[in-house]
Amino acid sequence: MGKFLLGLITGAILVVLIGVIGIFAVASLRSKPATVADGSTLVLHLSGSIPEKPPIEFSIPGFGERTSITVENVWGMLRRAATDPRIKAVLFEPEGVSCGWATMQEIRGDLENFRKSGKPLIAWLKSPDLRGYYMATAASKIYMPPTDLLNVKGIGFQMMYFKNTLDKLGVQVDVEHAGKYKDYGDQWTKSSMSPETKEVMNSLADGLYGDLVNVIADSRGKDAATIRTTIDNGPFLAKQAKSYGLIDDLRYEDEVFGELKTTLHQTALKKASEKEYARVSDASAGLITQEQIAFVVGEGEITRGEEADSDGLESGAFDRMLEKVGNDSAIKAAIIRINSPGGEVVASDDMWRAMNQLAAKKPVVISMADEAASGGYYMAMSGSPIVAYPGTITGSIGVVFGKPNLHGLYDKLGITKDTVSRGKFALIDSDYSSLTPEERAKLKEGIDATYEDFLDKVAKSRRKTVSEIETVAQGRVWLGDQAKERGLVDEMGGIDRAVQRARQLAHLPVSSKVGLVLYPAKRSLLQYIMQASGDDGMDAMLGRAGLEPLRAVLHDNRLRVWMRGGMLRMMPFTVQFQ
Repeated sequence: MGKFLLGLITGAILVVLIGVIGIFAVASLRSKPATVADGSTLVLHLSGSIPEKPPIEFSIPGFGERTSITVENVWGMLRRAATDPRIKAVLFEPEGVSCGWATMQEIRGDLENFRKSGKPLIAWLKSPDLRGYYMATAASKIYMPPTDLLNVKGIGFQMMYFKNTLDKLGVQVDVEHAGKYKDYGDQWTKSSMSPETKEVMNSLADGLYGDLVNVIADSRGKDAATIRTTIDNGPFLAKQAKSYGLIDDLRYEDEVFGELKTTLHQTALKKASEKEYARVSDASAGLITQEQIAFVVGEGEITRGEEADSDGLESGAFDRMLEKVGNDSAIKAAIIRINSPGGEVVASDDMWRAMNQLAAKKPVVISMADEAASGGYYMAMSGSPIVAYPGTITGSIGVVFGKPNLHGLYDKLGITKDTVSRGKFALIDSDYSSLTPEERAKLKEGIDATYEDFLDKVAKSRRKTVSEIETVAQGRVWLGDQAKERGLVDEMGGIDRAVQRARQLAHLPVSSKVGLVLYPAKRSLLQYIMQASGDDGMDAMLGRAGLEPLRAVLHDNRLRVWMRGGMLRMMPFTVQFQ
Protein backbone atom coordinates (compact mmCIF):
# COMPACT_ATOMS: atom_id res chain seq x y z
CA MET A 1 0.00 0.00 0.00
CA GLY A 2 2.84 2.38 0.91
CA LYS A 3 4.61 1.81 -2.42
CA PHE A 4 1.33 2.34 -4.25
CA LEU A 5 0.72 5.68 -2.53
CA LEU A 6 4.30 6.78 -3.12
CA GLY A 7 4.00 5.89 -6.80
CA LEU A 8 0.67 7.70 -7.04
CA ILE A 9 2.07 10.87 -5.43
CA THR A 10 5.20 10.79 -7.58
CA GLY A 11 3.10 10.35 -10.72
CA ALA A 12 0.82 13.23 -9.75
CA ILE A 13 3.78 15.52 -9.16
CA LEU A 14 5.24 14.62 -12.55
CA VAL A 15 1.93 15.25 -14.29
CA VAL A 16 1.59 18.67 -12.65
CA LEU A 17 5.20 19.56 -13.45
CA ILE A 18 4.88 18.54 -17.08
CA GLY A 19 1.57 20.39 -17.32
CA VAL A 20 3.06 23.60 -15.92
CA ILE A 21 6.06 23.36 -18.24
CA GLY A 22 3.68 22.70 -21.13
CA ILE A 23 1.73 25.89 -20.32
CA PHE A 24 4.97 27.87 -20.28
CA ALA A 25 6.08 26.27 -23.54
CA VAL A 26 2.78 26.96 -25.33
CA ALA A 27 2.95 30.54 -24.09
CA SER A 28 6.40 30.86 -25.64
CA LEU A 29 4.97 29.84 -29.03
CA ARG A 30 2.33 32.55 -28.75
CA SER A 31 4.80 35.38 -28.14
CA LYS A 32 4.16 38.27 -30.49
CA PRO A 33 6.70 39.17 -33.16
CA ALA A 34 8.95 42.02 -32.12
CA THR A 35 8.26 45.43 -33.59
CA VAL A 36 10.45 48.51 -33.53
CA ALA A 37 9.07 52.06 -33.51
CA ASP A 38 10.62 54.73 -35.68
CA GLY A 39 13.12 56.81 -33.73
CA SER A 40 13.94 54.08 -31.21
CA THR A 41 16.97 53.88 -28.94
CA LEU A 42 18.33 50.36 -28.58
CA VAL A 43 18.97 49.79 -24.85
CA LEU A 44 21.59 47.04 -24.89
CA HIS A 45 21.63 45.67 -21.35
CA LEU A 46 24.06 42.77 -21.00
CA SER A 47 24.39 40.79 -17.79
CA GLY A 48 25.50 37.34 -16.68
CA SER A 49 27.00 34.89 -19.12
CA ILE A 50 26.96 35.54 -22.86
CA PRO A 51 26.98 32.12 -24.49
CA GLU A 52 27.91 31.19 -28.03
CA LYS A 53 25.18 28.55 -28.36
CA PRO A 54 21.53 29.64 -27.95
CA PRO A 55 19.79 28.07 -24.94
CA ILE A 56 16.21 26.84 -24.82
CA GLU A 57 13.80 29.78 -24.78
CA PHE A 58 10.39 29.97 -23.13
CA SER A 59 7.85 32.42 -21.72
CA ILE A 60 6.31 32.31 -18.25
CA PRO A 61 2.88 33.91 -18.09
CA GLY A 62 3.06 36.96 -15.89
CA PHE A 63 6.86 36.89 -15.68
CA GLY A 64 7.92 37.51 -19.27
CA GLU A 65 10.42 35.64 -21.37
CA ARG A 66 13.50 33.69 -20.41
CA THR A 67 16.08 34.24 -23.13
CA SER A 68 19.84 34.56 -23.22
CA ILE A 69 21.57 36.90 -25.62
CA THR A 70 24.37 35.13 -27.45
CA VAL A 71 27.57 36.60 -28.87
CA GLU A 72 26.17 36.20 -32.38
CA ASN A 73 23.00 38.03 -31.26
CA VAL A 74 25.05 41.03 -30.12
CA TRP A 75 27.01 41.05 -33.38
CA GLY A 76 23.81 40.80 -35.43
CA MET A 77 21.93 43.45 -33.44
CA LEU A 78 24.64 46.08 -33.65
CA ARG A 79 25.31 45.30 -37.33
CA ARG A 80 21.57 45.67 -38.02
CA ALA A 81 21.14 48.77 -35.85
CA ALA A 82 23.90 50.61 -37.72
CA THR A 83 21.82 50.66 -40.91
CA ASP A 84 18.29 50.34 -39.50
CA PRO A 85 16.60 53.72 -40.04
CA ARG A 86 14.30 53.05 -37.08
CA ILE A 87 17.24 52.92 -34.62
CA LYS A 88 18.59 56.37 -33.84
CA ALA A 89 20.98 55.57 -30.95
CA VAL A 90 22.34 52.83 -28.70
CA LEU A 91 22.56 53.00 -24.91
CA PHE A 92 24.98 50.34 -23.70
CA GLU A 93 24.38 49.09 -20.15
CA PRO A 94 26.68 46.25 -19.07
CA GLU A 95 26.13 44.90 -15.55
CA GLY A 96 27.90 41.91 -14.06
CA VAL A 97 28.82 40.40 -17.42
CA SER A 98 30.58 37.04 -17.17
CA CYS A 99 32.62 36.26 -20.27
CA GLY A 100 36.14 35.68 -21.53
CA TRP A 101 38.54 38.22 -22.94
CA ALA A 102 37.84 37.35 -26.57
CA THR A 103 34.10 37.91 -26.09
CA MET A 104 34.89 41.32 -24.62
CA GLN A 105 36.99 42.11 -27.68
CA GLU A 106 34.19 40.96 -30.02
CA ILE A 107 31.51 43.08 -28.34
CA ARG A 108 33.78 46.09 -28.05
CA GLY A 109 34.58 45.77 -31.76
CA ASP A 110 30.87 45.49 -32.58
CA LEU A 111 30.20 48.67 -30.60
CA GLU A 112 33.02 50.46 -32.42
CA ASN A 113 31.60 49.42 -35.77
CA PHE A 114 28.18 50.74 -34.75
CA ARG A 115 29.72 54.03 -33.68
CA LYS A 116 31.11 54.48 -37.23
CA SER A 117 27.49 54.82 -38.40
CA GLY A 118 27.46 58.28 -36.81
CA LYS A 119 24.56 57.42 -34.50
CA PRO A 120 24.99 58.24 -30.78
CA LEU A 121 26.53 55.49 -28.66
CA ILE A 122 26.45 56.14 -24.92
CA ALA A 123 27.48 53.81 -22.09
CA TRP A 124 25.90 53.92 -18.65
CA LEU A 125 27.67 51.71 -16.12
CA LYS A 126 25.97 50.23 -13.08
CA SER A 127 28.32 48.57 -10.58
CA PRO A 128 30.97 48.56 -13.31
CA ASP A 129 33.78 46.03 -13.29
CA LEU A 130 36.70 45.42 -15.65
CA ARG A 131 34.63 43.56 -18.26
CA GLY A 132 31.88 46.14 -18.45
CA TYR A 133 34.29 49.07 -18.51
CA TYR A 134 36.52 47.47 -21.17
CA MET A 135 33.56 47.09 -23.55
CA ALA A 136 32.16 50.53 -22.68
CA THR A 137 35.36 52.28 -23.79
CA ALA A 138 34.01 51.98 -27.35
CA ALA A 139 31.29 54.54 -26.54
CA SER A 140 31.55 58.26 -27.23
CA LYS A 141 30.43 59.02 -23.67
CA ILE A 142 30.72 56.93 -20.48
CA TYR A 143 28.54 57.73 -17.47
CA MET A 144 28.01 56.10 -14.06
CA PRO A 145 25.91 56.87 -10.95
CA PRO A 146 27.37 59.42 -8.50
CA THR A 147 27.76 56.99 -5.59
CA ASP A 148 28.87 53.88 -7.47
CA LEU A 149 32.29 52.21 -7.63
CA LEU A 150 34.40 51.59 -10.75
CA ASN A 151 35.96 48.24 -9.88
CA VAL A 152 38.93 48.39 -12.23
CA LYS A 153 42.22 47.52 -10.56
CA GLY A 154 44.20 45.39 -12.99
CA ILE A 155 44.27 41.66 -13.68
CA GLY A 156 44.85 38.84 -11.23
CA PHE A 157 44.81 35.07 -11.59
CA GLN A 158 44.25 32.67 -8.72
CA MET A 159 44.69 28.93 -9.13
CA MET A 160 43.36 26.41 -6.61
CA TYR A 161 45.24 23.24 -5.64
CA PHE A 162 43.85 20.26 -3.72
CA LYS A 163 46.88 18.08 -2.97
CA ASN A 164 46.95 18.90 0.75
CA THR A 165 43.22 18.24 1.02
CA LEU A 166 43.55 14.91 -0.78
CA ASP A 167 46.47 13.98 1.48
CA LYS A 168 44.21 14.49 4.51
CA LEU A 169 41.59 12.27 2.87
CA GLY A 170 44.10 9.59 1.94
CA VAL A 171 43.60 10.11 -1.81
CA GLN A 172 46.38 10.08 -4.39
CA VAL A 173 46.06 10.95 -8.07
CA ASP A 174 48.33 9.48 -10.74
CA VAL A 175 48.88 11.79 -13.69
CA GLU A 176 50.85 11.26 -16.88
CA HIS A 177 51.16 13.79 -19.66
CA ALA A 178 52.96 14.54 -22.90
CA GLY A 179 54.33 18.08 -23.04
CA LYS A 180 56.07 19.81 -20.17
CA TYR A 181 53.41 22.56 -20.04
CA LYS A 182 50.50 20.09 -20.04
CA ASP A 183 49.77 20.63 -16.37
CA TYR A 184 46.10 19.70 -16.36
CA GLY A 185 45.97 17.52 -13.25
CA ASP A 186 48.49 19.57 -11.26
CA GLN A 187 45.64 20.84 -9.10
CA TRP A 188 45.38 17.30 -7.70
CA THR A 189 49.10 16.54 -7.40
CA LYS A 190 50.69 19.86 -6.41
CA SER A 191 50.09 22.59 -3.85
CA SER A 192 51.29 25.51 -6.00
CA MET A 193 52.17 26.45 -9.57
CA SER A 194 54.98 24.65 -11.31
CA PRO A 195 57.69 26.84 -12.91
CA GLU A 196 56.13 26.05 -16.32
CA THR A 197 52.66 27.08 -15.18
CA LYS A 198 53.99 30.29 -13.64
CA GLU A 199 55.79 31.09 -16.91
CA VAL A 200 52.61 30.67 -18.94
CA MET A 201 50.41 32.58 -16.50
CA ASN A 202 52.84 35.51 -16.46
CA SER A 203 52.78 35.50 -20.26
CA LEU A 204 48.98 35.57 -20.29
CA ALA A 205 48.84 38.31 -17.66
CA ASP A 206 51.33 40.46 -19.59
CA GLY A 207 49.37 40.07 -22.82
CA LEU A 208 45.92 40.75 -21.40
CA TYR A 209 47.06 43.60 -19.15
CA GLY A 210 48.88 45.21 -22.05
CA ASP A 211 45.69 45.05 -24.12
CA LEU A 212 43.66 46.55 -21.26
CA VAL A 213 46.07 49.45 -20.85
CA ASN A 214 46.22 50.19 -24.57
CA VAL A 215 42.45 50.06 -25.02
CA ILE A 216 41.82 52.47 -22.15
CA ALA A 217 44.64 54.78 -23.25
CA ASP A 218 43.43 54.97 -26.86
CA SER A 219 39.79 55.50 -25.95
CA ARG A 220 40.41 58.08 -23.22
CA GLY A 221 43.08 60.03 -25.08
CA LYS A 222 45.91 59.26 -22.66
CA ASP A 223 49.30 57.55 -22.87
CA ALA A 224 49.86 53.99 -21.69
CA ALA A 225 52.22 54.97 -18.87
CA THR A 226 49.58 57.29 -17.38
CA ILE A 227 46.94 54.56 -17.53
CA ARG A 228 49.24 52.04 -15.82
CA THR A 229 49.79 54.51 -12.98
CA THR A 230 46.07 55.25 -12.83
CA ILE A 231 45.07 51.59 -12.62
CA ASP A 232 47.41 51.17 -9.64
CA ASN A 233 45.06 53.52 -7.76
CA GLY A 234 41.95 51.44 -8.44
CA PRO A 235 39.25 50.58 -7.62
CA PHE A 236 37.75 54.05 -7.93
CA LEU A 237 34.92 55.88 -6.25
CA ALA A 238 32.69 57.51 -8.85
CA LYS A 239 34.17 60.98 -8.32
CA GLN A 240 37.70 59.54 -8.52
CA ALA A 241 36.86 57.78 -11.79
CA LYS A 242 35.76 61.10 -13.23
CA SER A 243 38.78 63.00 -11.91
CA TYR A 244 41.16 60.44 -13.46
CA GLY A 245 39.35 60.84 -16.78
CA LEU A 246 38.17 57.23 -16.90
CA ILE A 247 34.54 58.31 -17.37
CA ASP A 248 32.92 61.48 -18.68
CA ASP A 249 30.40 62.38 -16.00
CA LEU A 250 28.28 61.19 -13.08
CA ARG A 251 24.62 60.74 -13.95
CA TYR A 252 21.62 58.71 -12.99
CA GLU A 253 19.97 56.57 -15.63
CA ASP A 254 16.99 58.91 -16.07
CA GLU A 255 19.40 61.79 -16.69
CA VAL A 256 21.11 59.77 -19.42
CA PHE A 257 17.72 59.04 -20.96
CA GLY A 258 16.98 62.75 -20.77
CA GLU A 259 20.17 63.63 -22.64
CA LEU A 260 19.35 61.15 -25.38
CA LYS A 261 15.81 62.54 -25.63
CA THR A 262 17.23 66.01 -26.14
CA THR A 263 19.86 64.82 -28.63
CA LEU A 264 17.22 62.99 -30.68
CA HIS A 265 14.73 65.89 -30.41
CA GLN A 266 12.05 63.65 -28.91
CA THR A 267 9.38 64.54 -26.37
CA ALA A 268 9.49 60.98 -25.02
CA LEU A 269 12.35 58.55 -25.51
CA LYS A 270 11.37 55.47 -27.47
CA LYS A 271 13.18 52.39 -26.18
CA ALA A 272 13.78 48.96 -27.70
CA SER A 273 15.33 46.33 -25.42
CA GLU A 274 18.03 43.93 -26.57
CA LYS A 275 15.66 40.96 -26.19
CA GLU A 276 13.06 42.65 -28.39
CA TYR A 277 15.54 43.75 -31.02
CA ALA A 278 17.22 40.34 -31.15
CA ARG A 279 13.92 38.98 -32.54
CA VAL A 280 13.73 41.58 -35.30
CA SER A 281 14.52 40.19 -38.75
CA ASP A 282 17.20 41.56 -41.04
CA ALA A 283 14.55 42.00 -43.73
CA SER A 284 12.50 44.37 -41.57
CA ALA A 285 15.64 46.44 -41.05
CA GLY A 286 16.27 46.64 -44.79
CA LEU A 287 18.94 43.91 -44.92
CA ILE A 288 17.90 41.46 -47.62
CA THR A 289 19.92 38.23 -47.51
CA GLN A 290 21.00 36.86 -50.89
CA GLU A 291 23.56 34.24 -49.82
CA GLN A 292 23.71 31.96 -46.78
CA ILE A 293 26.73 31.12 -44.64
CA ALA A 294 26.42 28.53 -41.89
CA PHE A 295 27.48 29.64 -38.41
CA VAL A 296 28.14 26.40 -36.52
CA VAL A 297 28.78 26.72 -32.77
CA GLY A 298 30.93 24.16 -30.96
CA GLU A 299 30.96 25.16 -27.29
CA GLY A 300 31.91 23.38 -24.08
CA GLU A 301 34.00 20.44 -22.90
CA ILE A 302 34.36 17.73 -25.56
CA THR A 303 32.78 14.34 -24.86
CA ARG A 304 31.34 11.47 -26.84
CA GLY A 305 27.57 11.72 -27.11
CA GLU A 306 24.55 12.50 -29.24
CA GLU A 307 22.78 15.29 -27.36
CA ALA A 308 22.71 18.50 -29.37
CA ASP A 309 21.49 20.53 -26.38
CA SER A 310 24.13 19.28 -23.97
CA ASP A 311 25.93 21.81 -21.77
CA GLY A 312 29.10 20.50 -23.38
CA LEU A 313 30.22 19.68 -26.91
CA GLU A 314 29.16 16.13 -27.80
CA SER A 315 30.87 14.72 -30.86
CA GLY A 316 27.97 12.75 -32.34
CA ALA A 317 25.57 15.70 -32.35
CA PHE A 318 28.25 18.06 -33.65
CA ASP A 319 29.19 15.69 -36.48
CA ARG A 320 25.55 15.47 -37.55
CA MET A 321 25.35 19.26 -37.77
CA LEU A 322 28.43 19.39 -39.98
CA GLU A 323 27.00 16.68 -42.23
CA LYS A 324 23.76 18.64 -42.56
CA VAL A 325 25.66 21.78 -43.50
CA GLY A 326 27.74 19.89 -46.04
CA ASN A 327 24.65 18.46 -47.74
CA ASP A 328 22.74 21.75 -47.91
CA SER A 329 23.28 23.26 -51.37
CA ALA A 330 21.90 26.62 -50.19
CA ILE A 331 24.84 27.00 -47.77
CA LYS A 332 27.75 28.53 -49.67
CA ALA A 333 30.34 28.40 -46.88
CA ALA A 334 30.61 27.60 -43.19
CA ILE A 335 32.06 29.40 -40.18
CA ILE A 336 32.87 26.99 -37.34
CA ARG A 337 32.80 28.94 -34.09
CA ILE A 338 34.86 27.07 -31.46
CA ASN A 339 34.69 27.87 -27.76
CA SER A 340 36.14 24.81 -26.03
CA PRO A 341 39.02 23.91 -23.68
CA GLY A 342 39.13 20.38 -25.13
CA GLY A 343 38.19 17.03 -23.65
CA GLU A 344 38.20 13.39 -24.67
CA VAL A 345 40.74 12.23 -27.24
CA VAL A 346 38.42 9.99 -29.28
CA ALA A 347 35.61 12.57 -29.34
CA SER A 348 37.90 15.37 -30.55
CA ASP A 349 39.28 13.03 -33.22
CA ASP A 350 35.75 12.22 -34.40
CA MET A 351 35.05 15.93 -34.81
CA TRP A 352 38.41 16.48 -36.54
CA ARG A 353 37.34 13.89 -39.10
CA ALA A 354 33.94 15.54 -39.63
CA MET A 355 35.58 18.98 -39.96
CA ASN A 356 37.88 17.69 -42.68
CA GLN A 357 34.97 16.06 -44.50
CA LEU A 358 33.05 19.34 -44.46
CA ALA A 359 36.11 21.29 -45.66
CA ALA A 360 36.32 18.92 -48.66
CA LYS A 361 32.75 19.88 -49.67
CA LYS A 362 32.68 23.64 -49.23
CA PRO A 363 34.73 26.58 -47.90
CA VAL A 364 35.25 26.58 -44.13
CA VAL A 365 36.60 29.30 -41.83
CA ILE A 366 37.45 28.61 -38.17
CA SER A 367 36.46 31.40 -35.77
CA MET A 368 37.97 30.95 -32.31
CA ALA A 369 36.12 32.51 -29.38
CA ASP A 370 37.28 32.78 -25.74
CA GLU A 371 39.13 29.47 -25.90
CA ALA A 372 39.95 26.89 -28.54
CA ALA A 373 42.64 24.88 -26.79
CA SER A 374 43.86 21.29 -26.71
CA GLY A 375 40.99 19.21 -28.18
CA GLY A 376 39.34 22.51 -29.14
CA TYR A 377 42.44 23.33 -31.20
CA TYR A 378 42.83 19.77 -32.48
CA MET A 379 39.36 19.70 -34.04
CA ALA A 380 40.21 22.86 -36.01
CA MET A 381 43.06 21.17 -37.88
CA SER A 382 41.29 20.87 -41.24
CA GLY A 383 43.63 23.12 -43.19
CA SER A 384 40.97 25.85 -43.17
CA PRO A 385 41.94 29.43 -42.28
CA ILE A 386 41.80 30.20 -38.57
CA VAL A 387 40.66 33.60 -37.27
CA ALA A 388 41.19 34.32 -33.57
CA TYR A 389 41.01 37.29 -31.23
CA PRO A 390 44.16 38.65 -29.59
CA GLY A 391 42.66 37.46 -26.28
CA THR A 392 41.65 33.98 -27.42
CA ILE A 393 43.25 31.20 -25.36
CA THR A 394 44.48 28.52 -27.73
CA GLY A 395 47.21 25.97 -28.38
CA SER A 396 47.75 23.56 -25.47
CA ILE A 397 48.93 20.89 -27.88
CA GLY A 398 49.41 17.94 -25.55
CA VAL A 399 47.80 14.91 -23.91
CA VAL A 400 47.12 14.05 -20.29
CA PHE A 401 45.89 11.01 -18.34
CA GLY A 402 44.92 10.77 -14.69
CA LYS A 403 43.32 8.38 -12.24
CA PRO A 404 42.67 8.55 -8.49
CA ASN A 405 43.94 6.08 -5.89
CA LEU A 406 41.32 6.02 -3.12
CA HIS A 407 42.97 3.31 -1.01
CA GLY A 408 43.77 5.68 1.85
CA LEU A 409 40.25 7.10 1.86
CA TYR A 410 38.79 3.58 1.88
CA ASP A 411 41.00 2.77 4.89
CA LYS A 412 39.61 5.74 6.79
CA LEU A 413 36.08 4.57 5.98
CA GLY A 414 36.78 0.96 6.89
CA ILE A 415 36.34 -0.23 3.31
CA THR A 416 38.58 -2.93 1.84
CA LYS A 417 38.85 -4.41 -1.63
CA ASP A 418 40.00 -7.87 -2.58
CA THR A 419 40.65 -8.72 -6.22
CA VAL A 420 41.10 -11.53 -8.69
CA SER A 421 42.39 -10.72 -12.16
CA ARG A 422 43.77 -12.19 -15.36
CA GLY A 423 45.96 -10.19 -17.67
CA LYS A 424 49.04 -8.17 -16.78
CA PHE A 425 47.29 -4.81 -16.92
CA ALA A 426 43.75 -5.87 -16.02
CA LEU A 427 43.66 -3.56 -12.98
CA ILE A 428 45.52 -0.62 -14.47
CA ASP A 429 42.41 1.57 -13.92
CA SER A 430 41.84 0.40 -10.35
CA ASP A 431 41.07 3.10 -7.79
CA TYR A 432 42.65 0.92 -5.07
CA SER A 433 46.28 1.28 -6.09
CA SER A 434 48.73 3.66 -7.70
CA LEU A 435 50.34 2.90 -11.03
CA THR A 436 53.23 0.47 -10.99
CA PRO A 437 56.33 1.38 -13.04
CA GLU A 438 55.22 -1.09 -15.73
CA GLU A 439 51.67 0.28 -15.79
CA ARG A 440 52.99 3.84 -16.00
CA ALA A 441 55.24 2.84 -18.91
CA LYS A 442 52.29 1.23 -20.66
CA LEU A 443 50.20 4.36 -20.29
CA LYS A 444 53.08 6.58 -21.36
CA GLU A 445 53.35 4.54 -24.55
CA GLY A 446 49.75 5.39 -25.46
CA ILE A 447 50.03 9.01 -24.36
CA ASP A 448 53.18 9.58 -26.41
CA ALA A 449 51.59 7.98 -29.48
CA THR A 450 48.52 10.19 -29.12
CA TYR A 451 50.72 13.27 -28.69
CA GLU A 452 52.70 12.40 -31.82
CA ASP A 453 49.44 12.05 -33.74
CA PHE A 454 48.39 15.50 -32.46
CA LEU A 455 51.68 17.01 -33.61
CA ASP A 456 51.40 15.35 -37.00
CA LYS A 457 47.86 16.62 -37.61
CA VAL A 458 48.81 20.17 -36.59
CA ALA A 459 51.93 20.11 -38.77
CA LYS A 460 49.99 19.00 -41.86
CA SER A 461 47.17 21.47 -41.29
CA ARG A 462 49.50 24.39 -40.59
CA ARG A 463 51.88 23.36 -43.41
CA LYS A 464 54.86 23.07 -41.11
CA THR A 465 57.20 20.32 -40.00
CA VAL A 466 56.57 18.32 -36.85
CA SER A 467 59.77 19.74 -35.32
CA GLU A 468 58.53 23.29 -35.95
CA ILE A 469 55.25 22.53 -34.21
CA GLU A 470 57.00 20.71 -31.36
CA THR A 471 58.77 23.93 -30.36
CA VAL A 472 55.43 25.70 -29.75
CA ALA A 473 53.52 22.65 -28.48
CA GLN A 474 54.47 20.83 -25.25
CA GLY A 475 50.98 21.57 -23.94
CA ARG A 476 51.68 25.31 -23.74
CA VAL A 477 48.75 27.73 -23.85
CA TRP A 478 49.02 30.86 -26.01
CA LEU A 479 46.96 34.01 -26.44
CA GLY A 480 45.63 34.53 -29.95
CA ASP A 481 48.17 37.16 -30.97
CA GLN A 482 50.99 35.01 -29.56
CA ALA A 483 49.64 32.02 -31.51
CA LYS A 484 49.59 34.06 -34.72
CA GLU A 485 53.25 35.01 -34.27
CA ARG A 486 54.03 31.29 -34.00
CA GLY A 487 51.96 30.19 -36.98
CA LEU A 488 49.22 28.41 -35.00
CA VAL A 489 46.46 30.72 -36.30
CA ASP A 490 46.22 32.82 -39.45
CA GLU A 491 44.89 36.22 -38.48
CA MET A 492 43.28 38.34 -35.82
CA GLY A 493 39.60 39.19 -35.96
CA GLY A 494 36.11 38.28 -34.90
CA ILE A 495 32.84 37.40 -36.57
CA ASP A 496 33.10 40.21 -39.12
CA ARG A 497 36.48 39.01 -40.34
CA ALA A 498 35.32 35.38 -40.41
CA VAL A 499 32.36 36.39 -42.59
CA GLN A 500 34.68 38.30 -44.93
CA ARG A 501 37.01 35.31 -45.29
CA ALA A 502 34.10 32.93 -45.89
CA ARG A 503 32.70 35.28 -48.53
CA GLN A 504 36.09 35.43 -50.26
CA LEU A 505 36.59 31.66 -50.22
CA ALA A 506 33.08 31.08 -51.60
CA HIS A 507 33.68 33.71 -54.32
CA LEU A 508 30.50 35.55 -53.40
CA PRO A 509 29.99 38.91 -55.14
CA VAL A 510 31.01 41.90 -53.05
CA SER A 511 27.60 43.45 -53.67
CA SER A 512 25.68 40.43 -52.36
CA LYS A 513 24.17 40.44 -48.87
CA VAL A 514 25.03 37.42 -46.75
CA GLY A 515 23.11 36.04 -43.81
CA LEU A 516 24.24 33.64 -41.11
CA VAL A 517 22.31 30.40 -40.59
CA LEU A 518 22.79 29.35 -36.97
CA TYR A 519 23.61 25.76 -35.97
CA PRO A 520 22.25 24.57 -33.61
CA ALA A 521 19.14 26.64 -34.28
CA LYS A 522 17.17 28.31 -31.53
CA ARG A 523 14.40 26.16 -30.10
CA SER A 524 11.44 26.79 -27.85
CA LEU A 525 10.86 24.76 -24.71
CA LEU A 526 7.93 22.95 -26.33
CA GLN A 527 10.10 21.90 -29.27
CA TYR A 528 12.67 20.59 -26.84
CA ILE A 529 10.06 18.70 -24.78
CA MET A 530 8.81 17.01 -27.93
CA GLN A 531 12.34 15.74 -28.65
CA ALA A 532 13.44 14.94 -25.10
CA SER A 533 12.71 11.48 -23.79
CA GLY A 534 13.49 9.39 -20.72
CA ASP A 535 15.16 10.52 -17.50
CA ASP A 536 18.16 11.98 -19.34
CA GLY A 537 15.88 14.10 -21.52
CA MET A 538 13.93 15.40 -18.54
CA ASP A 539 17.15 16.12 -16.65
CA ALA A 540 18.52 18.08 -19.58
CA MET A 541 15.23 19.88 -20.07
CA LEU A 542 15.10 21.05 -16.46
CA GLY A 543 18.68 22.22 -16.62
CA ARG A 544 18.08 24.20 -19.80
CA ALA A 545 14.94 25.73 -18.35
CA GLY A 546 16.82 27.03 -15.31
CA LEU A 547 14.62 25.03 -12.94
CA GLU A 548 17.46 23.17 -11.27
CA PRO A 549 20.11 25.53 -9.85
CA LEU A 550 22.31 22.75 -8.48
CA ARG A 551 22.48 20.98 -11.84
CA ALA A 552 25.51 23.02 -12.89
CA VAL A 553 27.45 21.60 -9.95
CA LEU A 554 26.18 18.05 -10.15
CA HIS A 555 26.75 17.82 -13.90
CA ASP A 556 29.97 19.82 -14.20
CA ASN A 557 31.41 18.74 -17.55
CA ARG A 558 35.08 19.14 -16.60
CA LEU A 559 34.62 16.87 -13.60
CA ARG A 560 32.59 14.42 -15.67
CA VAL A 561 35.23 14.29 -18.40
CA TRP A 562 38.00 13.76 -15.83
CA MET A 563 36.17 11.04 -13.89
CA ARG A 564 35.29 9.08 -17.03
CA GLY A 565 38.99 8.30 -17.37
CA GLY A 566 41.02 7.81 -20.52
CA MET A 567 43.38 10.15 -22.29
CA LEU A 568 42.36 13.77 -22.63
CA ARG A 569 43.23 16.67 -24.88
CA MET A 570 42.31 19.18 -22.20
CA MET A 571 43.49 22.72 -21.52
CA PRO A 572 45.65 22.68 -18.36
CA PHE A 573 43.60 25.21 -16.42
CA THR A 574 40.55 27.44 -16.48
CA VAL A 575 41.51 31.10 -16.90
CA GLN A 576 39.28 33.39 -14.87
CA PHE A 577 40.47 36.95 -14.39
CA GLN A 578 39.21 39.47 -11.91
